[in-house]
Amino acid sequence: MAFPIKVCTVCKEEFELKPNKPGFANRCPECSIPESNDSTTQHRMDADERRTATEANEARRNSMRELLYRKDS
Repeated sequence: MAFPIKVCTVCKEEFELKPNKPGFANRCPECSIPESNDSTTQHRMDADERRTATEANEARRNSMRELLYRKDS
């Protein structure tokens, strides 16, 4: 059984679409390789930023809880 021939949307090369191919079905295996994450793009949070995020998440959870479980009087 022959595999379908597809054209990569990135490099415009033809490739065979095989089962269990990693990545996207419209990209060749070379273009489907995930880009490496640079450590410079990741931001480390300090204590103030973590506390602010925690407080915002808590307020968000409380608001959702009030909306979901509020009795209609």
